[in-house]
Amino acid sequence: MSELGPRGIDVHTPNVARVYDYMLGGKDNFAADREAAAQILKVFPESREGVRMNRMFLGNAVHHLVAEAGIRQFVDIGAGLPTQSNVHEVARGIAPEARTVYVDYDRVVCTHGRALLAGSPTVAMVEADLREIGDLKAKVLKTGLINPDEPMAVLLVAILHFLPDPYAAVAALREWMPPGSFLVVSHMTRSEERGHDTDAVAGVYSRASAGLYPRTLAEVQRFFGDFEPLDPGEFIGEDALASFAPLGWGGVARKGHPGETA
Repeated sequence: MSELGPRGIDVHTPNVARVYDYMLGGKDNFAADREAAAQILKVFPESREGVRMNRMFLGNAVHHLVAEAGIRQFVDIGAGLPTQSNVHEVARGIAPEARTVYVDYDRVVCTHGRALLAGSPTVAMVEADLREIGDLKAKVLKTGLINPDEPMAVLLVAILHFLPDPYAAVAALREWMPPGSFLVVSHMTRSEERGHDTDAVAGVYSRASAGLYPRTLAEVQRFFGDFEPLDPGEFIGEDALASFAPLGWGGVARKGHPGETA
């Protein structure tokens, strides 16, 4: 059994949110997280840059959805530890009335997040699990920040590859989202030429707080269902996409109205 650190935090088991935090240059991590990150970097030296690119993708997607698509409400699932340029900061920088609900299943992450977000009436953080979709939707709506009848953006950024079979849960989210909404996904991919390296990274995460399930590009794109994909060039450059390609892929897609054609 792992020993527990301050406030009941398990400091001996790598935590995916804290590994991500370390890769971004944050301070909310422990020796076990840094060791896991070092093992990942040995296999994928580009991982640190990939994490930063993922963060840039998130910020660019949110900026585009607020400025160009008029979205004013965001649900960020698997939000992790708060860092720089969070969703609500990017959105409110363009539209001060924008509302954001962060969702994470990690109790420590949620406690930390609530403390940092205290006093922000247009932002909330809820503890919920994507694998329990009914509970998640109920808690999101209970905040009073999300109107289920208005277009929203649901963000699943660098989270689905930690779940063994999230297709049904994502399909339920797509069904819940009203027409005119957007789904944002980024995901670690598996390629034939880097399959051995990907397996090594998955081995590191098997000893962490969650496993790792990289998928092929076609398998990742299945998460969008019949949503209409946006041209990535609208919010992220080709060079950035090429830099991110060895590790993963990200995209944004829109839910159309019944009978609507692209």
